[in-house]
Amino acid sequence: MKKDIHPADYRQVVFEDIASGASFLIGSTIATTETTKFEGKEYPKVTVEISSKSHPFYTGEDRTLDKAGRVERFKQRAAKKK
Repeated sequence: MKKDIHPADYRQVVFEDIASGASFLIGSTIATTETTKFEGKEYPKVTVEISSKSHPFYTGEDRTLDKAGRVERFKQRAAKKK
């Protein structure tokens, strides 16, 4: 493998999926201030809303991820109109 081809801030980072709770250790240059323990070692952590462990295309499940409460607000507006 060639030396000095990666950026200086390239390191192992844990990506945590909030929808499924899965964690992945991947090499990345993403900036983050959070840290977490993964397999007994501490790494920088990035939280993602969806990954291959929770995306319906990969899982085959029909799942709704609604952090903002859009569905509930729509239902309330529809109920008021009736």
